[in-house]
Amino acid sequence: MCLILVAWQAHPDYPLVLAANRDEFFARPAAEAAWWKDAPQLFAGRDLEAGGTWLGFTRKGRFAGLTNFRDPGRQRPDTPSRGALVADFLSGNESTAEALTRLATEGPRYNGFNLLLSDGETLGIHESEAAGGAGAGRILEPGVYALSNHLLDTPWPKVVAGKSRLQRALIALPDENPLRELLRDDRPAPDEALPRTGVSLPWERMLSSAFIRAPGYGTR
Repeated sequence: MCLILVAWQAHPDYPLVLAANRDEFFARPAAEAAWWKDAPQLFAGRDLEAGGTWLGFTRKGRFAGLTNFRDPGRQRPDTPSRGALVADFLSGNESTAEALTRLATEGPRYNGFNLLLSDGETLGIHESEAAGGAGAGRILEPGVYALSNHLLDTPWPKVVAGKSRLQRALIALPDENPLRELLRDDRPAPDEALPRTGVSLPWERMLSSAFIRAPGYGTR
């Protein structure tokens, strides 16, 4: 599953510092990050199966990144693609606060997700499974945040390690190598530290690293 690490207004020279991995089935077709021909202001990868994206920016400084909420028992068939949430925000002109208000109503249409989004002035998050599954959104204060496939800053091993390593990597900027190194870390967490999210123990192990290697699935 995915990992998004964000330092928001936590560095004197870089208002937004991002390190992110996308994990997906290798058979799912996708295009690498590029400027979209049908939305020239938008830079993102593209899911060629459903048409949306998982993370992107615009020329005006808008940003959005999405992770799925891992709970196999609560997956519903025939729901809209969550990738549209990212593409729609980036293609529009909503403020962060306006988007959070809209998601409070629209969020339940989708399977569980977390959406980080910024209009360039503020950073917010909508967590569809927060508040007992009712969903909740909020504006985030300046700081360092980590998001995987549960709520923001849930202390899964790769979330805790990634957040700590991002804080150290900020000191090395503009050298990007520490950011790349933390995203390439494929060491699994010890069994006693693993969460229990409804998948088998072997899968919990494989999914516990920042960089995932599994049969037919992994960090792309």
